[in-house]
Amino acid sequence: MAVQLPSIRVFLFMKLVKREQIKNIKKAAERIKKAIEGKERIILYGDADMDGIGSTIILKEAIKTLGGKITAIYFPDRELEGYGLNEDALNFLKKQVPALLILLDCGISNLDEVKIAKKMGFEVMIVDHHQPLKKLPSVSLIVNPKQKGDKYPFKEFAAAGVVFRLIETLLAEKMASSLRSNFLELVALATIADMMPQTNDNLEIVGEGLRSLKNTSRPALQAFGEIDPVIKDDVNQFAQKIILACHAGNGKKHSNEAYLLLTEKSLKEAESMAKYLLDKAYDRHLQIKEIVEEIGKKVLRKTEDVIIFEGEDWWPVLMLGPAASKIVRTYKKPVFLYNQKNGVCQGAVRTPKGMDSVKAMVHCSKTLETYGGHPQAAGFRIKEKDLEKFRSCLIDYFMIK
Repeated sequence: MAVQLPSIRVFLFMKLVKREQIKNIKKAAERIKKAIEGKERIILYGDADMDGIGSTIILKEAIKTLGGKITAIYFPDRELEGYGLNEDALNFLKKQVPALLILLDCGISNLDEVKIAKKMGFEVMIVDHHQPLKKLPSVSLIVNPKQKGDKYPFKEFAAAGVVFRLIETLLAEKMASSLRSNFLELVALATIADMMPQTNDNLEIVGEGLRSLKNTSRPALQAFGEIDPVIKDDVNQFAQKIILACHAGNGKKHSNEAYLLLTEKSLKEAESMAKYLLDKAYDRHLQIKEIVEEIGKKVLRKTEDVIIFEGEDWWPVLMLGPAASKIVRTYKKPVFLYNQKNGVCQGAVRTPKGMDSVKAMVHCSKTLETYGGHPQAAGFRIKEKDLEKFRSCLIDYFMIK
């Protein structure tokens, strides 16, 4: 998506919205400062995509700027652990208790997992941008512009955008212009990667971030310019290439290959890692194409169905979202794809504009283990034995809609 220049109307909007703050931003900043001053353990737990990784990096670096230290950083392996907070991750991290556990780009739908975390002795804070469900997790603080009672006029941030607004309050006068630019590069990439609308706050964020990207001081981002110097002349292509590589990163010992790249301090090492992830991205593209072609053959036999509901045990979880995005553009139907393994299915959902996948899953939630996301892009986890009930419920729901 090409960056646009902000209009006078947007500048006037920004002047207006800056009088307001996202709900709990100030309280969250004060709690983090207290943790830093008290030398409490702080754990950052981020979703393993460009948005979650970018959110984690900028909050970690902001805390470091204030003299704080992060005790642990954890990214769940989507293939093994699924999306969001999970009990295996908590069991791995429980040796850090007591600690302030900050969930980034996830957590708003993890009601049961948050209860487990609290029983273990964690204090949980959630900074998220996904659609809240009927109930909110019982945590000390939630920062999410979509939660009830939030008066901030703009709601369509990426999680990294919400974290950036938090950091502005956290650092205040310590936010040097160079540091702001450095952060906004990652926030812009996260906003583009999560396909958030480039309007209002996001237009400002993406505009500033991409302008800074051309002269970035972050070795990982410089590496892509070194690999392909011509691409720097088109900042939008430059950004897309970085996102493509980062989305190809897999879990690695509770971390993520994209995180390791983006935090690498050696330009030489960053170039090597970037090339590796670009090669993986190409292989990933071929796999997604294969999945899409296979589903296309199945859809031809089910033309009367109101939804596309397909799964295979060999489909990698990380490929399901991109494959579903391609399919929904072609067939203009709600798409539910899943991987089935050991009696459990993890799925990705994409719906055409005007169809809300989260509301559909709320309607069918009795069959689901976990679910959540955005109206047009979401995910779910379900026991294999409940798949047919879920499918039937969805068909009934969308037939009425």
